[in-house]
Amino acid sequence: MAICFELVVNFGANIESAQSAALTAPKPGVLHAGAHRIPLHRPMLGTAGSYLELSILPVAVGWGVGLDGSLPKFRLTAAELTDLGRQLYELLAKFDGYVTARVGWDPEPLLDPVELKTEWSEELTNGSLHGLVLCEGLHAELGLGDDYVPFQPGYRWMPYRGEKPSNLTAD
Repeated sequence: MAICFELVVNFGANIESAQSAALTAPKPGVLHAGAHRIPLHRPMLGTAGSYLELSILPVAVGWGVGLDGSLPKFRLTAAELTDLGRQLYELLAKFDGYVTARVGWDPEPLLDPVELKTEWSEELTNGSLHGLVLCEGLHAELGLGDDYVPFQPGYRWMPYRGEKPSNLTAD
């Protein structure tokens, strides 16, 4: 089973915005995590249940990621992963037309609006889903408060707090 540190974006049925985002290349083409220069895999666009999902994975950062092949893995500290995560959010800020998004270890389960309403309502309310970005419409539909601050025009988020040391980090 793969464990991926990634940016995942739910575009609902908005194929034009999803395709446009998939073609958005980060500048300068690699991200930095401490002293490491980390390229990104080509964005992967597919369907996840009833919506279009875009995944952007840094190369050789996750565990058991088939796209990495036999590349040696970067062993990153929590601080380095946080640097990487912040740069992935900067990339997300260039996108539009999405419903939800998040950076982290396997964030996909947190991007389905139906599951957010039914399975994650307490975490949405208490702010423990840091880094979760919601379009304004979904934010209003979920009845969330002002602790979700503007991310970019049309989007609100519970600000990203970074990664903590764990068995997935080098510290």
